[in-house]
Amino acid sequence: MIKRTLYFGNPAYLSTKDQQMVISFPEEEKEKVSIPIEDIGVTILDHYQVTISQALIHRLMENNVALITCDDRHLPTGLHLNLSGHTLQQERFTAQLQATEPTKKRLWQQVISSKIKNQAALLEAIYQDHEALLRWSKQVKSGDPDNLEARAAAVYWKKLFTAHTDDFKRGRFEDEPNNMLNYGYAILRAIAARSLVGSGLLPTFGIHHHNRYNAYCLADDIMEPYRPFVDELVLSIMDMEDIDIYDLSPELKKHLLQLPTIDVMLGKERRPLMVAMQHTTASLAECLLGNRDKLKLPERCKPIA
Repeated sequence: MIKRTLYFGNPAYLSTKDQQMVISFPEEEKEKVSIPIEDIGVTILDHYQVTISQALIHRLMENNVALITCDDRHLPTGLHLNLSGHTLQQERFTAQLQATEPTKKRLWQQVISSKIKNQAALLEAIYQDHEALLRWSKQVKSGDPDNLEARAAAVYWKKLFTAHTDDFKRGRFEDEPNNMLNYGYAILRAIAARSLVGSGLLPTFGIHHHNRYNAYCLADDIMEPYRPFVDELVLSIMDMEDIDIYDLSPELKKHLLQLPTIDVMLGKERRPLMVAMQHTTASLAECLLGNRDKLKLPERCKPIA
């Protein structure tokens, strides 16, 4: 079952009763709203006048909900996760920490090959030359020693937004649509981290990323093949009429928060992205335990004829 993503951008008091999230509003005319906590996957707090009870935080963690807090620029800055998301957590932590370098390099090879293949599929969908990326996706070696990820990125970013801008530069603090990309990747990261915890893995210790200041290295690793789905969502928003892409307004975020429900292909089946991510992290755990060799990774859905 696909979990719900809740966004709070206005004053509200959040509490819990009978396994429900109870939402109260300062306006007297507004009635309380109750939502089953078991239906929630991600909760985003984006207003300084949102108050949340300790009991509700406990219930959210108990149900493996990713709780995101935002700063005064409305960008995600904090991510709260369950510390014990799987019954075999100790066993899986051990397997993760003892994974050999060859194992981690083989897994990274699959991750990057999948990412480049999905980038190629998106370029193909917008009628851009994608042959080089498709070829490189099949040439990635263990650990990506030729850094095909970077070569593919240089081509990909040059072509992706040509219908909208001639001088797009990808960067955290660069011009639009980087604001939407940053926001979408932050949500994707929360989805990945939540799924890793649910699979009994530590989001901190990556198979490739290893920045000492990064608490989510493994989440950053495993979300790589999913990034093109954020890019495609941003492209679809830019194609809309009468929408301001320069301000991360509630309307803009409403579109970006569709990310968990976007369909992707996992094998021969369509899955919502959040569900597919759970399969990906579960397969990663099995690979680290030595029970399988291949990760379950997403592909772009072909249009329905």
